[in-house]
Amino acid sequence: MTRALTRALTRIAVLAGVLLLAGCASGTTAELGRAAPDRTSITTRGVGTVAGTPDTLTVVLGVQTRAASAADALADNNTRTGGLLDVLRGRGVADEDLRTSGLSISPTFETDGRISGYEVTNEVTATLRDIAGAGALVDAAAQAAGDAVRVQQIAFAIDDDSQPRAQARADAVRQAVTQARQLADAADVGLGPILSITEVSGGRPPAPVTRDSAAAQAAVPIQPGTQDVSVTVEVVHAVAA
Repeated sequence: MTRALTRALTRIAVLAGVLLLAGCASGTTAELGRAAPDRTSITTRGVGTVAGTPDTLTVVLGVQTRAASAADALADNNTRTGGLLDVLRGRGVADEDLRTSGLSISPTFETDGRISGYEVTNEVTATLRDIAGAGALVDAAAQAAGDAVRVQQIAFAIDDDSQPRAQARADAVRQAVTQARQLADAADVGLGPILSITEVSGGRPPAPVTRDSAAAQAAVPIQPGTQDVSVTVEVVHAVAA
């Protein structure tokens, strides 16, 4: 075996060891693979996260009514839900931002198992695009339904997240490329051109913020805070000969 071949094999062995250790590090994955026949590669992942300010609020408002008969419970519910929708529309919420997200009619029972009446629940999901006035709007809509209202949940979102997402994407690529350079330097090999860049899908959606019906009896304070936009990319570099 020639001295040059021995050095080459030693470099590859060191590279495999470094990449194996790097793959165990938090927030980074790296592996020694074959991007093409007889071509060694370095694979790294980068995560870019940018905080954005939410500009929309989705609120789920439930109207729950009870009566001795299903027809009476439904009629009462229709009246109260209609009043709630009138308030939302009157405050500028567009029809396309309103939808019925749940409707149920079920019996209620006495302790001995006999049917005592019926309960109707109607859920309306509204997307509010004026966060500054969202608290007063939710309060007014809740009052329109009276004691039957149930504020089920609220969730903030960024309607157009293209700008923070583009920045997060660029940050993720830079991070992955930096990691690849560090791995190549540690293994004493040259870093070749990028063979592929893949955006990795996944991640959990923002968790909704829940409020119970008691909180709806007073003016509702709304604080959107910030929301993270994250992008994960996988970059594959060739190892230079």
